[in-house]
Amino acid sequence: MKQFEPSIAQSTAIGASRGRRWVVSRPIYAAAPPPPATAPPPAAALPHAAAVAAVEEEEVVVDYEKLAKGLESASPLEIVDEALKRFGGDIAIAFSGAEDVALIEYARLTGRPFRVFSLDTGRLNPETYRFFDAVEKHYGIHIEYMFPDAVEVQGLVRSKGLFSFYEDGHQECCSIRKVRPLKRALKGLRAWITGQRKDQSPGTRAHIPLVQVDPSFEGMGGGIGSLIKWNPLATVEGKDIWNFIRTMGVPVNLLHSQGYVSIGCEPCTRPVLPGQHEREGRWWWEDAKAKECGLHKGNINANGSQEVVINRDGALRTNSVNGVADIFETQAIVNLHRQGIDNLLKLENRVEPWLVVLYAPWCGFCQGMETSFVELAEKLSGSGVKVGKFRADGDQKQFAQKELRLGSFPTIIFFPKHASRPVKYPSERRDVDSLLAFVNALR
Repeated sequence: MKQFEPSIAQSTAIGASRGRRWVVSRPIYAAAPPPPATAPPPAAALPHAAAVAAVEEEEVVVDYEKLAKGLESASPLEIVDEALKRFGGDIAIAFSGAEDVALIEYARLTGRPFRVFSLDTGRLNPETYRFFDAVEKHYGIHIEYMFPDAVEVQGLVRSKGLFSFYEDGHQECCSIRKVRPLKRALKGLRAWITGQRKDQSPGTRAHIPLVQVDPSFEGMGGGIGSLIKWNPLATVEGKDIWNFIRTMGVPVNLLHSQGYVSIGCEPCTRPVLPGQHEREGRWWWEDAKAKECGLHKGNINANGSQEVVINRDGALRTNSVNGVADIFETQAIVNLHRQGIDNLLKLENRVEPWLVVLYAPWCGFCQGMETSFVELAEKLSGSGVKVGKFRADGDQKQFAQKELRLGSFPTIIFFPKHASRPVKYPSERRDVDSLLAFVNALR
């Protein structure tokens, strides 16, 4: 396996012209008569072991949007094969230490040589390091690890401590430990393969193409358009990835058997519970829009909303940034506006107790619990407990944080009959039985 050596000249370099490239041809050494003894030496001769001749040729410009459309019916195996065929040793698989091990299995099945790199942040779980070792032994490969700059890490920890991300967000730490090492890795490549899927974060990853010109990072040629990004799993659902992994008998990270789905650094990853989306195990103290580290920022919908949302019955409903379609739509759930919530807060003796979800319709985690919350509302219908919803994003967010104890979306609160302040649901279990037990304990 080749190591990343961005400073060493590669066999192919992209020229400044978008329509041309310079191809470096290594000479074929054959027996030839020596020059006459009287002939003067060349004015500027390269060492014979490094002799090259630059030959200019026309570059075939690829329309990657058109290629992505042409691959829509292709399997992940076919897409990985196409990527490796096109880029050879100048492409590598980005391996995070989770279910994206499927990419390595697909690469093996192509029969082509392949490279794998990973970002060692220095704060991964012990199980992840053991998983790396198991993968290397299983496939007979050497993973090309990239590490953060020690001086940058030292500066961050000395100035802010080991766990500053709990206080001021994870972006600074991720930038030092993940994004900058990734940039260094990609500078030695012309293309990379990722395990991104649309269903990993419906609010921010809904528009991932199968292949694209990388919108954020640069490759070995430098400049915009110098790096191609392949996402063979973009349209594959997580359950199908796991069926493939089990069928092929490849190694898995032991954390998966402990409830972890999306796996990152140890301080920022935890298991998910029934009714939770897989990304809720990452940076759980932050808002749903913030649950990205920056490695795939070019594929993130910064507004956190999808253009298309699926109803519970499978029908499509369209969204827009300025007019997001609503969720939790059933006659069993009352749509509360600001005045209604204000009235609930003011009442000390309510006719009926209320269970209210504070939500944002663009939030993938709110969408993920829609089925269970609607089912709960229908079970409670006629029981003497009212169920409501309050959209707490936008202009209402600051109010909800101050008066309703909104942490992140979704937040569930219960207004008892004879108490002035609401009680916040303390668990992250959002299945019907857990929510019903909470209601019954307080009603």
